[in-house]
Amino acid sequence: MDAMFQKQKIVPPNQGAGQLAVALCAICWSTSGLFIKLLDWHPVVIAGGRSFIAALFMLAIKLLFPQKKAFVHRRGKTGAPAVFAAGCCYAGAMITFVIANKLTASANVILLQYSAPIWACLLAWLLIKEKPGWEHWIALVLAAGGMLFFFKDGLKTGAVAGDALAVVSGILFGANSVFMRMQKNGNPSDSMLVSHIVTALFAAPFFILFFPTFTLSSTSAVAFMGVVQIGCASLLFSYGIKRINAIQAMLTASIEPVLNPLWVLAATGEAPSSSALLGGAVILFAVVFSSTIRPVMSLARKL
Repeated sequence: MDAMFQKQKIVPPNQGAGQLAVALCAICWSTSGLFIKLLDWHPVVIAGGRSFIAALFMLAIKLLFPQKKAFVHRRGKTGAPAVFAAGCCYAGAMITFVIANKLTASANVILLQYSAPIWACLLAWLLIKEKPGWEHWIALVLAAGGMLFFFKDGLKTGAVAGDALAVVSGILFGANSVFMRMQKNGNPSDSMLVSHIVTALFAAPFFILFFPTFTLSSTSAVAFMGVVQIGCASLLFSYGIKRINAIQAMLTASIEPVLNPLWVLAATGEAPSSSALLGGAVILFAVVFSSTIRPVMSLARKL
């Protein structure tokens, strides 16, 4: 495991291109709350529909631009279990994210889900014996405090279920990142493709039980989410994460929770509450703090 991470310290060229790719990915992700709110479909049908389109889109890209297979570890053991585990976790994160968006405010959902890096610290300790540092424990306490603000509003508005699902989505998203780190020579886009296929299959019965009404606006919205919001985003993230380190990717992607509620506010007038904004600020601070404090301290010692 140590050897694996030592090899990952070698940063490929085109860091600027990688950072731009993650920023564009975050912008794509940030449109989810807006289109989910505007689309009058069952939430699982929305998740399945956009993932079905995203899977077709990613498969088409893979056929047009084939890459070398990367499922095999250096020791000869297949890396497929980690690929599929990551895919299933991301599928669960997407499904719970969409349902939560129907039950509570988009600002609550995206900001609660953005606690995922902190959950990843705990899960990495449990699953791959990577012990969190002191900065991660401080971040966990701060994140827990931020979540209390969300649940305070949820109890008043009856949105506790939506807030809770958003937390589950964050945990699954964090687990996805841990399983991605367990892949020795895997291609990140493989796990993302698996996640879209799993989501589409899971949602198939819901298409029969809650058959959606197809209009020009609804079809356009699902097509946009499938191709751009999660399809292009998956490819952009896969491209970017190979060219910049995790800290840069995390900081660059932090524009997502800022933009998500703004799109919803501009289109529907759904403004986040003051306590939701405060809770989100605390969570974002916790994530940024746990990601940057050690590099900042190291830099300060050299000055």
